[in-house]
Amino acid sequence: AVLGCSGSAELLLWSSQTVKQIMEEAVTRKFVHEDSSHIISFCAAVEACVLYGLKRRAAGFLRSNKIAALFMKVGKSFPLAEELCKKVQDLEQLIENARNQVQGIPENVRKMPKLPNLSPQAIKHLWIRTALFEKVLDKIVHYLVENSSKYYEKEALLMDPVDGPILASLLVGPCALEYTKMKTADHFWTDPSADELVQRHRIHSSHCRQDSPTKRPALCIQKRHSSGSMDDRPSLSARDYVESLHQNSRATLLYGKNNVLVQPRDDMEAIPGYLSLHQTADIMALKWTPNQLMNGSVGDLDYEKSVYWDYAMTIRLEEIVYLHCHQQDSGGTVVLVSQDGIQRPPLRFPRGGHLLQFLSCLENGLLPHGQLDPPLWSQRGKGKVFPKLRKRSPQGSSESASDKEDDEATDYVFRIIYPGTQSEFGECVGREGSKWAEGMCGSDSSPHILYVFIGRAPLKLLCDNMKYQILSRAFYGWLAYCRHLSTVRTHLSALVHHNIVSPDVPCSASAGLTADIWQRYLQDSTSYEDQELLRLIYYGGIQHEIRKAVWPFLLGHYQFGMTEAERKEVGVGVLLARQHTMAEWLGCEAIVRQREKESHAAALAKCSSGASLDSHIQRMMHRDSTISNEVFESVDEVEQIEDGKQSKIPNGTVPNGTCSPDSGHPSSQNFSIASGFSERSFSNEDSALETNKSSASSQGKAGGSDAPGPQDADGARQEEKLQGQDSLEGEFPPELLDMYTVNLHRIEKDVQRCDRNYWYFTPANLEKLRNIMCSYIWQHIEIGYVQGMCDLLAPLLVILDDEALAFSCFSELMKRMNQNFPHGGAMDTHFANMRSLIQILDSELFELMHQNGDYTHFYFCYRWFLLDFKRELVYDDVFAVWETIWAAAHVSSAHYVLFIALALVEMYRDIILENNMDFTDIIKFFNEMAERHNTKQILKLARDLVYKVQTLIENK
Repeated sequence: AVLGCSGSAELLLWSSQTVKQIMEEAVTRKFVHEDSSHIISFCAAVEACVLYGLKRRAAGFLRSNKIAALFMKVGKSFPLAEELCKKVQDLEQLIENARNQVQGIPENVRKMPKLPNLSPQAIKHLWIRTALFEKVLDKIVHYLVENSSKYYEKEALLMDPVDGPILASLLVGPCALEYTKMKTADHFWTDPSADELVQRHRIHSSHCRQDSPTKRPALCIQKRHSSGSMDDRPSLSARDYVESLHQNSRATLLYGKNNVLVQPRDDMEAIPGYLSLHQTADIMALKWTPNQLMNGSVGDLDYEKSVYWDYAMTIRLEEIVYLHCHQQDSGGTVVLVSQDGIQRPPLRFPRGGHLLQFLSCLENGLLPHGQLDPPLWSQRGKGKVFPKLRKRSPQGSSESASDKEDDEATDYVFRIIYPGTQSEFGECVGREGSKWAEGMCGSDSSPHILYVFIGRAPLKLLCDNMKYQILSRAFYGWLAYCRHLSTVRTHLSALVHHNIVSPDVPCSASAGLTADIWQRYLQDSTSYEDQELLRLIYYGGIQHEIRKAVWPFLLGHYQFGMTEAERKEVGVGVLLARQHTMAEWLGCEAIVRQREKESHAAALAKCSSGASLDSHIQRMMHRDSTISNEVFESVDEVEQIEDGKQSKIPNGTVPNGTCSPDSGHPSSQNFSIASGFSERSFSNEDSALETNKSSASSQGKAGGSDAPGPQDADGARQEEKLQGQDSLEGEFPPELLDMYTVNLHRIEKDVQRCDRNYWYFTPANLEKLRNIMCSYIWQHIEIGYVQGMCDLLAPLLVILDDEALAFSCFSELMKRMNQNFPHGGAMDTHFANMRSLIQILDSELFELMHQNGDYTHFYFCYRWFLLDFKRELVYDDVFAVWETIWAAAHVSSAHYVLFIALALVEMYRDIILENNMDFTDIIKFFNEMAERHNTKQILKLARDLVYKVQTLIENK
């Protein structure tokens, strides 16, 4: 587990968090499983609290298990603890016997009770866990609080007159619960569901707005055992850091001292740590590491998860300018001051000359490139000593020798200089420093030395230099901010419109676009500006009764301001074009159906007779087989190979691509697959459409089991139909037939399962869905059908309930959505923009995503962008979100989908942070939350985010 802070107060806060999680699990699941990850977290937190500030003698000789030693010592005077110790010792004996048996050491374990199934984490916290399940943990902790002076140091949590009783009271709730061992449905999947996470969040944050993008998360974020995290060992970074504190091939250890005190924060006492000075090939670094990380006294917690890592320091000596040293009877203190005047926390050395030893090692390590100014005074046989400086006395005053001895300086200021890179100020002080050095090497009478150290001129220069450094740092910080803002403007300016739109819904727009307003607009298009109608939709959506009339305008089928006559003209043109398209693909489909029917009949004939197939059936089977590569053979080439002669393709087309005079049809070379045979003209489109429809209908009614030939009741009619079919087949290149066959099968498969539970999609309406999709794919056969297109068409058909109108509107919608599919490149752009938006607007959430496996690629948003959130929302909400996206393109942002996606993430940011979600967790969470979102809140939050980006760009 990870603490967000440290000290006794933060340990108590951590414990309260784990108690809260257990109680929430008991409420939401109606039970708590013994192997729940929250039990492990709870035991770790309580153990850390109980061991914090524990006296060394309280642990006795069992240093390897301090909690066991403490409980056994308490058991000598507290009967409940004594009984607990006996039970835990029996469990430990069972565990030891099981280990010996596994290792091949025979033990008489048959008389022993059966060992319960304990996980390694349960064994790790066996004492606290058993006390919890035996319902005595709260009583033992209460006893420790009442007798805390006997077991704890003064800084311990249980010694605190407020925190100690609070901890004991917190444990009453968990000790009153019943815990189960039964294997539930989610026994092997202990992560809470999305509903449970949302319910927990509402329990403890009902007073906060869940949709606030600026709300800060709780200070203490606890890492639970996520579904994607299987390794519980310390991370490499922690191990590398601890190893770097020692002498190794990469770094030389110049100095090391334990129990150097540092006060990391003003509200806590100083804590001891290990101070070390390291020299590498490039830099010299000073490190201070809390003792708790060196000796593991925080319990057996994971190093990387310990709060004390927040206080570990690594300081590059090249950043340090001054060292303020103060000698004391209890030891010595040094304060490091960096170039910008910022002081590091004081390092307090224990008594015994350790401060001087540290400065001596530092001075030697700086050579030959740097030096201390003034240098330490070398004494023969005694090593380095502090300069013999005395406080400057007023002129004319007389002092005795004893007074001079008492007035020897105890405070020193050393400067780290690099002679080759001195500034003007450095040279000035360097010259004074040389005089200081002369005085130290000469006699005791060196008044100018004292003037250099204490006089006003150098101190004034020092203050001026610090002021200069602070101002320059502020200037460069401001400059960096301006550059960053410029980058933000450049990168994000294309995502939003420059006219800032308030996120708050005006009173006039709260109802959205109503039927009355729309009727007045249709009667007089000058009564409302187009932008005003779009603004109403952006804020309040469209009244459901008029969606069928308004959506064609939003999608571009009609243009705002068109008269009724102009709209009718557009409708007729769309209808004729669709009839033309349907005539073509229905003709192609008739051929495909006939080919499949013949192939199926041939397969049945082979199975029934067992005879070998003739060459014609072989050719048909070969041609209709599933295409597994990009090599296509034309029918005439197969016939030439098998028949040994050049045969004429039906319909009068010869292999060289020319047309027979009597054919009456253009060559196959004159057809354009990409254009959908747009060059072909029909003398009577309606008759062609009806002919092809009847042909396709007859093929469908015939069924796959009807074989051609003798099975037909009317042989002459069957022969005539086959000849007509061959005539149609000559119009389409084999490549086109194969491509359409593949796409047709994909469409039919998806249509049958598209929103099958929604009331609208009866068999008749599914047929409409199929016809529209086939028409669109026929016009875009080079792209083909991709799974998900039916999902985009279905809501349009539900609202418009007209094939021709839905086809036109879908074609307009796909102009934007087509690039989201794999053949386009829009998806990568969406991910990159999401990364930029999160990084700028919510850096805390971005950092969590980056740390927990780095899922800042935002692949979990793929389905959102692909289908415009259609799978995330119920149908009524899909209508509202889609029309808002279409209107937002004219009002606030052409990339409004980004802000809806960002709103979805920000909606649950606190839950994501509280549960420290990784990539697997967040996918699972949003999959379970599908069709359960509060769409009104999401749209409101999306408008807030657009406004936030707009004001950031405008720097307001």
